[in-house]
Amino acid sequence: MEIVLISLGFLVLLTGLVGCILPVLPGPPISYVALILLWWVRDWHAESFGGPTMIILGLLTILVTVLDFVVPAWGAKRYGASKTGVWLSILGMLVGMVIFPPFGMLVGAFVGALAGELMIGKKEGEAAKAAWGVFVGTMAGVGLKLAVSTAITVLYVIELLP
Repeated sequence: MEIVLISLGFLVLLTGLVGCILPVLPGPPISYVALILLWWVRDWHAESFGGPTMIILGLLTILVTVLDFVVPAWGAKRYGASKTGVWLSILGMLVGMVIFPPFGMLVGAFVGALAGELMIGKKEGEAAKAAWGVFVGTMAGVGLKLAVSTAITVLYVIELLP
């Protein structure tokens, strides 16, 4: 049964990593659930981590999840983006991932934001500046989520090594 639960945890962990990039899945919380599952399987006595590590990772997971909403909005606001630019950036990121993964996500986020800004009537220079802000904010959020989920993944793998 332990092997089944560890395998399930590994699938949950991979889903969490994917969720760091896909905006529809909360990546770090999903990754954290995988680590909790592994800790439970190990009867709450993992060799490579314990309660204090779980508390710190839990707080980081909460912080990064909150920042994932704040950082893109901050980048957008800082560079004068509209709500339309932000939403089309997210849509562009999703379309880009499907058409040209993984780099399509980066291009799609920028192109979507640029299209959104141009749609509301901004001039090219203003639209490009706002699109850049949305892009930078979105990528910063993705980077923060990946950092926490990667740390969780490393702990998970280290715990499974002999």
